[in-house]
Parts: sequence; structure tokens; C-alpha cells
Amino acid sequence: AKWLHLDVMDGNFVDNISFGPQMMGVVRKQTSMFLDVHLMVKPVDDLISAFAKAGANQISFHPEASCDIAKNIKQIHSLGCKAGLAINPETPLTCLGSVWQQLDFILIMSVHPGFAEQTFIPEILSKISAAKQLIAKHNRPNLRLGVDGGIKKSNITAVANAGADTFILGSGIFNSADYKACLTELRLSLTHKEK
Repeated sequence: AKWLHLDVMDGNFVDNISFGPQMMGVVRKQTSMFLDVHLMVKPVDDLISAFAKAGANQISFHPEASCDIAKNIKQIHSLGCKAGLAINPETPLTCLGSVWQQLDFILIMSVHPGFAEQTFIPEILSKISAAKQLIAKHNRPNLRLGVDGGIKKSNITAVANAGADTFILGSGIFNSADYKACLTELRLSLTHKEK
């Protein structure tokens, strides 16, 4: 894997609770990999600072969890991290509003956040395509478009064909007996995607 994606849940914005910045700091000491922190917390302000200080490379948050999206993106950048917005299945892309030029990453949720092993919502494919078109419209060719939730070998090609370039997998990898072989198969699927 090229990144480690860390889901942070607070029992408030989503029902589950995962871990805090101290645990992520332990992860940071074990690896030099790119650490992508997905904050499923509300409010985000204090935790942005804590996770940046603990060693995050990129921090994404949900617009519903922010009182001032532009301010939080600026906060993330000021702490030396890349900034992303995580878009829930029911959240319209209009939430990206005027922050297109400030973002490094858009994370489209293809499940409802907070629970593992959910089934990919097929209708999200059109949302991924719409986001890709908006990225082109706003002339942001380096803005990464990620998808998180229910991705596996059976659907990763469709997700890539819709326009995603970053794929967040949990059970799609961890339910396999051989993680390395699973990642190899997934990458092979992507090399055969439609042109």
C-alpha cells in the first residue's frame, strides 16, 4: 500500500469510537508511510491540530462537522499537512463551494461513515464522475479523488473508470488471507481498466 488511511471516529459525529492522536503518534513512529487521517468527528478544530502534531501527512474532514470549512482547510495547511473534504453519500458536491483551489483531496464516501464491511452504494459511481468533471472544470488536475467504502476486486475497475485515482480499502484487503497478493490483484485490475 502507498498510504495508510486512519479512520478517526468520536462516538458523536458517527456512532463508533476508534482512536485518538496518541495512538496515531505510535503508528507514526513505526512507519515513514504517508498517513492519511479521515476525521469523522465533530467539532474538528482541536483534533486537526492534535493529529497534525502526531504526524499526519493529510487530514480530511466532513463539511457537516465544520463551522468554517475554509478556515479548517487553512488550519490544516498551516500545520504542514495536505487538506481534504470527505463527502457523505447524501451530501451534494455543492458543499465544495468556493474551496476548490484550497483542496488537495476529495474523498467520496461510497458507504455511510462509521461502520466497516458495508456494501458499496452503486449510485455513487455517478457522483464520482460528476466530481471528476468538476475537478476538470476548476482546472485542478493534481487534485486527488478518492473513494472510501465497500471497494474490492469486483468493483474497483468501475470506480476507477468513474474517475477515482485513490482507493481506500479496509475489508477488501483485510478479509483476504494474503494482503500482498490481494494488493497485487487489485493493481492488476486497475491496469486493465477501460481507457
